[in-house]
Amino acid sequence: MSLIYDRVALIGLGLIASSMAHAIRRDNLVGEIVGYARSEGTRKRALELGFCDRISETAADAVKGADLVVLCVPVGAMGEVSIEISGSLSRGATVTDVGSTKRSVIEAVSPNLPNYVHFIPAHPVAGTEQSGPDSGFAELFENRWCLLTPKSSVDIDKVNKLKSLWTSMGANVEFMEPDHHDLVLAVTSHAPHLIAYTMVGVADDIRRVTDSEVVKYSAAGFRDFTRIAASDPTMWRDVFLTNKEATLEVLGRFTEELFALQRAIRTGDGEHLHDYFTRTREIRRGVIEAGQDTDAPNFGRNKKN
Repeated sequence: MSLIYDRVALIGLGLIASSMAHAIRRDNLVGEIVGYARSEGTRKRALELGFCDRISETAADAVKGADLVVLCVPVGAMGEVSIEISGSLSRGATVTDVGSTKRSVIEAVSPNLPNYVHFIPAHPVAGTEQSGPDSGFAELFENRWCLLTPKSSVDIDKVNKLKSLWTSMGANVEFMEPDHHDLVLAVTSHAPHLIAYTMVGVADDIRRVTDSEVVKYSAAGFRDFTRIAASDPTMWRDVFLTNKEATLEVLGRFTEELFALQRAIRTGDGEHLHDYFTRTREIRRGVIEAGQDTDAPNFGRNKKN
């Protein structure tokens, strides 16, 4: 496969950046990969792992000469990083990101970029509860979606080039308006994470009363909540603070549904519960049919896990 970019700069070296680097290396998509992370320990570890050709000591140095710059930092840090790199960006370079919210990133980054670069916001909807440079793997984006939210005025050739990179790494690409993206992700990701954090927090309170039995006898449902709730706290703090309107709207709807279920349980309305659970089961089938999960028992986990 021919090179898509000559040099890519990855700013932030966690799960997404390291997975991008592994996928790029696997298929020889970029001539050189340059990395930067704010933490000296992360920079050192990334150098040891060898998924970057070069590690820079500053973000400004990392982006010099790069024809693609990928901001892989928490969404709350995007603005600060964009200021740091703005004076070092090459003319004609593409700047993109991997943030879970789009409107806030656009508002934080766009004003700081020179008019001779092309900003194409993006969000690969893929991840695990792991973080850091050791967590990445080349297959992370296989059959997952990467959502691009460029302005209509952006050079279409630059957009298609970035799309080509993501599809070459195994992702499906779709275009979406930023505000619609934030609402969709509030439903599919942000609110579910907040609910998981809450449920695990409630269980921890109960555990103090039941002498750790909540953890000892964890069933699959609670276990999966703990997996979600183990996600990077800095990233998710920033997501909720920067996508608050959409998340609060979805949580309002969730509260209404929860009250309805409470009423059905209280009044013994089994028909309502059965109909509701039947409808939600159909949604699960839709997720499987879309290829976004497996229908294997226990989510395809090994039986001993």
